[in-house]
Amino acid sequence: MHIPHYHKKTSWQLIFVGFFFGSIISYMVFTYMYGTMYEEMLKENMELSNEVTELEQTNQTLLKDKEDLSEQTKQPLTISRIDIEIEDPESMRIDLLMQDQLRALIREEINHVIGEEVELVSRSDKLLIATIENKAFTLDGMSYQFRVRQIAFGSELRVVVLPESVR
Repeated sequence: MHIPHYHKKTSWQLIFVGFFFGSIISYMVFTYMYGTMYEEMLKENMELSNEVTELEQTNQTLLKDKEDLSEQTKQPLTISRIDIEIEDPESMRIDLLMQDQLRALIREEINHVIGEEVELVSRSDKLLIATIENKAFTLDGMSYQFRVRQIAFGSELRVVVLPESVR
């Protein structure tokens, strides 16, 4: 097979040179576009992989926190502190110093519930109320009796008492 001698004509030479430079320019444009697209894809891939890593770490942290909380909920809630509030102390002329001393006496009387499970103490709330109401707390030669107005059970046992009588 024989190729015609078109390569000797100037017009054909210009066409072949145009094809050559056109292919080089198109290859360079293609390489630039492919590189730019590939660079953007790599950038997006890195951002997504960083986001996935961050979300996995967050997920692991949340799972660990959930396990810690589930372990804590398996342990029964115990009473760790007793808070006594004397309501309307002015009615029996109880000053601040006497309030603190009376709170200490009441707290001493029901101190055995510290460390006990909240559920157990809440079931025996009538006994706790009777313990406070049936005891006369003596301070400076005077006996004070209290009526329990409210009890709140939790890690902190909160008891609100109202002074009833002074003897």
